[in-house]
Formats: sequence, structure tokens, C-alpha cells
Amino acid sequence: MSRPPHARNKVLDAFERVLIAEGERAATLETVAREAGVSKGGLLYHFGSREALEEGLYARLRTLAAEDVEAVRTAPQGPISYFISTSADVGLPLDRVITAVGRLAHGGNAHAIAELAAVRSSWADVLRPHVRDDAALDLVMLVSDGIYVNSALMNDLPGPVPQGSALEALIKVVERAAGA
Repeated sequence: MSRPPHARNKVLDAFERVLIAEGERAATLETVAREAGVSKGGLLYHFGSREALEEGLYARLRTLAAEDVEAVRTAPQGPISYFISTSADVGLPLDRVITAVGRLAHGGNAHAIAELAAVRSSWADVLRPHVRDDAALDLVMLVSDGIYVNSALMNDLPGPVPQGSALEALIKVVERAAGA
């Protein structure tokens, strides 16, 4: 009998929520099962261990990141513009899984750190042909990081995150500076 993908995703969603809201230590199998609305046995049916649950999260991250890299690569407005303009898209599935895996990484989980590094590397790889050198690539990546952090913490920081024409102007400056 195959494992229903809906139930499996429900458990992964719960794992993400607990990691984001309460951190790695709170994300016990019991807590995740309760959050998912399943028994611990039901959770273990889909993920036989905490490590298997983490691997499920990493697989989700790899899938969503690959979809994002493809969107960056094929963006009609160009990779740099798309990458920077979507940096403020917090709360979407990719953002949630990055945040959840980030919680594991902050706890010193070497596998989580490697997974996040691989995502960052995949973004760098798709952007690299559109910049003149590594310093320009760093500029694009760090501007994106800054927009992301400011968007994620918007309620706690003074000043607005660039939007609309202000964001378009910023993108043009970065594209010029990056040699795009």
C-alpha cells in the first residue's frame, strides 16, 4: 500500500510550522504529530525517524528551490530583475521551507547547513552568466538578501521595503553595477 502524499505533506507542513514558530528543540515527533493532527504512529508511518522527517523537509526544499531557479532562469524581465523583485516574497512555500531548514541550521545541523548552501549556490549559478564578475554576483545576492530580511522583519524595522517604481529603480542600479 502506498503512502498517501496528502498525509505525508500534512506532516511536513506541521514540521515546518513547529520549526518556524517554536524552533528545533520544540519540533519533537510528538509535537509534530499533534500539530499535524495524526498519531505518533501515523507520523512514523510516513517518516520512520526524526532524520527521515528532516530528509523529507530537505527534499521539499530541493524541489521548491529547483522550481525557483528555473523561474529565475526563464524570467522574461531577466534573471537579475526577477531574483531581486521576488526577494520580498516572504511567506510563500519556498520561504517557509527555507526558514524551517534555517532553524535546523541555526542549531548546528550540518545537513541543513549544506542544503541551504546548495540552494544559494544554485541561485548563484543561474545568475553568474548575467554579471561581469564574482563581486557583481555578490552585489546581486546581497541586495536580494537585504530585501528579504527587511521584508521578513518589516514590522520591526523603520522604513519601507522598496516596492513599485522604487524597486524598479533599485533593480536598474544593481543591473548597471553588475554589468548585466
